[in-house]
Amino acid sequence: MKKILRLLIPLIVVAAAVGIWRSQQHPGTAAGGDLQLYGNVDMREVALAFNASGRISQMLVREGQAVKQGQVLAKLDADRQQAMVERAAAQLEMAMAGLNRMLAGSRPEDISRAEADLAAAAAQAADAARTAGRLQSLSSEQLVSRQQADNAAATATAARQREKAAGETAKLARLGPRSEDIDMARAQFREAQAQLTLAQKDMADTTLTAPSDGIIRNRILEPGDMASPQRPAFSLAITDPLWVRAYVSESDLGRVKPGMAASVSTDSFPGKQYRGWVGYISPTAEFTPQSVQTEEMRTRLVYQVRIFVCNPEGELRLGMPASVALELTRLPAEGNDPCHAQ
Repeated sequence: MKKILRLLIPLIVVAAAVGIWRSQQHPGTAAGGDLQLYGNVDMREVALAFNASGRISQMLVREGQAVKQGQVLAKLDADRQQAMVERAAAQLEMAMAGLNRMLAGSRPEDISRAEADLAAAAAQAADAARTAGRLQSLSSEQLVSRQQADNAAATATAARQREKAAGETAKLARLGPRSEDIDMARAQFREAQAQLTLAQKDMADTTLTAPSDGIIRNRILEPGDMASPQRPAFSLAITDPLWVRAYVSESDLGRVKPGMAASVSTDSFPGKQYRGWVGYISPTAEFTPQSVQTEEMRTRLVYQVRIFVCNPEGELRLGMPASVALELTRLPAEGNDPCHAQ
């Protein structure tokens, strides 16, 4: 028995030394092939500002309030913009009426009147021509003066010109508007449409809406303040996607793959696990951030990783410390949503 013990003791010492060496090489490796990381919950933030300048009339949400995409958050005084919309709408109606009139062409009544004017002018021209002929004959017999004959001839010539003008007017009435006039009316109609669209856009810009679901983090302006595109009115924390920002050492980097399954836990909810996966691995190294330094890793270079995490009940908060267990041997099924996988 003593001989056996003398043989086993060196083996036990060697095995212990190997175990210590392996734990030093991969200090974050837990039982079952998991890699343990530590970090903080992070999310994107948006500075929300009006796309117009004006005085704020209403601020409809407060800090900490959850909002949905498209929800109205604040409004500007919009009396001037409303007046511009109404004016643009009236101008569009005028342009539409002008275009319709061009497209409809001449009314039958207008054509009939033009033809009646032509008939009257033709009758007057014929009567003036007959009168000029009679006076010319009488003038040759010296029964009337030469001046009277010349005046009658001039009157006949003027009557023929009026008949010609009336004929052209009747022709234009039958043909209707020129194609160039119709094109101009169409262009004026499109211009009026664009003016109305622009006025409606200016009106819409007096309302500030949430670009996505999230939580109001800061309410910066108040009713009565002057707003502009350069002055944010709110800051919005976007709660989806949500991730844990952690750091992995160079010795463990080769074992971490995008899409790798993870389990996230926090001190705020002991024993509760949140489903997650590796969504981002930094391509560049950096010094270990002060917030996660240890004596062992103080001078090491590390790589940032983002572990996207499912937060269906909204329990995870920005900056909350979190522990991450990476399941080194399992990737989520391709094409599945990890937050809804069974």
